[in-house]
Amino acid sequence: AGAVRAPLGGTAEPPARCVCYGLGRFSSCPAARYQLAFLLLLLEELGVPPGRCSLFDPAFSAQEAAALVQLGLRLLPDNEEGKHGIEGSATLFYMVHCGKALYNNLLWRNWSAGALSKMVIIGNSFKGIEERLLSRILERDYSYIAKVLKGTEEVALPDHPRYLDTFNDTSVHWFPLQKLKELSPEVWDFVEEPTYQECEIIRKEDRTDQRSPGAAES
Repeated sequence: AGAVRAPLGGTAEPPARCVCYGLGRFSSCPAARYQLAFLLLLLEELGVPPGRCSLFDPAFSAQEAAALVQLGLRLLPDNEEGKHGIEGSATLFYMVHCGKALYNNLLWRNWSAGALSKMVIIGNSFKGIEERLLSRILERDYSYIAKVLKGTEEVALPDHPRYLDTFNDTSVHWFPLQKLKELSPEVWDFVEEPTYQECEIIRKEDRTDQRSPGAAES
């Protein structure tokens, strides 16, 4: 948790709230339990009350949803597909091992220098996404990730032998206002909502039982 706090010392505003996507079935998956434990430690380290942390994963069972509420956390009622606006509040997004479209949608929803500079994303390395994807695919399918790369600061979470599979390829990302202002004006002009021919995230229309995070039992 301290490894996350350290690079945020230079950010303009510490996170006041948190949004967590894609935590997974922590009742049956050890990696998801570790990720939940780390989330709780992060909230404590950053001084964010549990009641200011909202979560969504369509895989949550009713029992898991109830457990999260017992921990004092909040559940988002709907599948936002990552399109969560920060509404002016400095926000930490905890998105370990989420699909690329989720990060891309989040960036699109907050596509301005002012909003992005108030965001911190803990999730799959943007540098890693850039390295693994052909540039034409990155620019076509995940254009907001591609456009923000030059305005991003990224620090990888330190390796730990016990949690190699739990937090591999995970980085802390933030977007300094000065770096964002150095991007060309054309970067900010195109703000079309992303669409995907093939999408590795669960979308609203994919399931009819997503009215609440605990609606789906598996």
